Amino acid sequence: MDTPSPPARNHLLKYLLYFIVLLLLIVAAWYFTRDEPPRVQLTKVEFGTVEATVSNTRAGTVKACRRAKLSSPSGGQIARMLVKKGEHVKADQILLELWDNDLQAQASLAQQQFSMAQSQAKQACLQADLAEKEADRARQLQAKGFISVEGLDQRTSAARVASAGCEAARSQIEQSKSRIAAARAGLDRMVLRAPFDGIVADISGELGEYATPSPPGIPTPPAIDLIDDRCLFVSAPIDEVDAASIKAGQMSRITLDAIKGKTFAARVKRVAPYVLELEKQARTVEVEVDFIEAPSAENLLVGYSADVEIIHTRHENVLRIPTQTLLEGKKVLLYKANGVLEERTVTTGLANWEQTEITSGLAEGDLIVLTLDQEGVKAGVKVKPEK
Repeated sequence: MDTPSPPARNHLLKYLLYFIVLLLLIVAAWYFTRDEPPRVQLTKVEFGTVEATVSNTRAGTVKACRRAKLSSPSGGQIARMLVKKGEHVKADQILLELWDNDLQAQASLAQQQFSMAQSQAKQACLQADLAEKEADRARQLQAKGFISVEGLDQRTSAARVASAGCEAARSQIEQSKSRIAAARAGLDRMVLRAPFDGIVADISGELGEYATPSPPGIPTPPAIDLIDDRCLFVSAPIDEVDAASIKAGQMSRITLDAIKGKTFAARVKRVAPYVLELEKQARTVEVEVDFIEAPSAENLLVGYSADVEIIHTRHENVLRIPTQTLLEGKKVLLYKANGVLEERTVTTGLANWEQTEITSGLAEGDLIVLTLDQEGVKAGVKVKPEK
């Protein structure tokens, strides 16, 4: 057999080299242009707590358990303003006084009349006592025949008249006491007192201004707005659809726009027994929620906007997944050991916006896809997990 000549061998090796280079280029082009497996975020199926909650439809409000918008019982000029805005006051403390010189004079007159009535009563009763003694002596004398029956009748009648005068004088004392009580009541109406311990939120009157009581049916600005800031709660509107599942005593959580990043434990205090019809298309029920422990480091103010999340059902130590991992038809994408995704139908239990209870279809430790909105992520596709 003839062997190729050196020029022919070199020519063959040259083509073989070209072929290898071309093959390497093709392999490199395929490698660098091939489709990368989609990168997905995975989450582990685990045991935990799932809660069914109800939230307010519009922002709630922090309110004080006791708040009084105080006005003076009587009209008059403000003579003394004894408190300032932001000042803490005690129950029955005087907040302001109206001009009352005329009432003071009437009270003084009533006191003098009372003293006079006491003196007159003392005099009249002494005279009655003396007349009664003279009547007793007249009875003794008449029994011995020293005076006539007519003389005895005169002494007896005089004693009765004197006794009646004593009783009348004593009644004058009671009348004087009533005048004093009426004068004091008039003076009390010129003084505005705190009905409870609290803080002065606002003052609408100034020294020397004329304060008027609020007429029935006509709201007027209060002279002093008093708030009991030791007891605060949140009032929030709940949609009528969710109201049936809310009961007093249920645990809840409060978040405040003014205090970022914190949630406060609370408890439902009251559920209104009626539905508000202020908005026909969104009827709501007012719910009051108490702080279990109010913020201490932060300044909690009346009027803050707040959101309430009421927990009406709670399942502990159940298998759960993030709610966002569920596909339509209660399905999830299960990540297999070979990197391929498998569609798995599950049975769900209690659920909320964050977590869903799984009663069958998955086991603890299974990995499911969290990023379902990523392009190309579907059953049968091989994916690469992201850390």
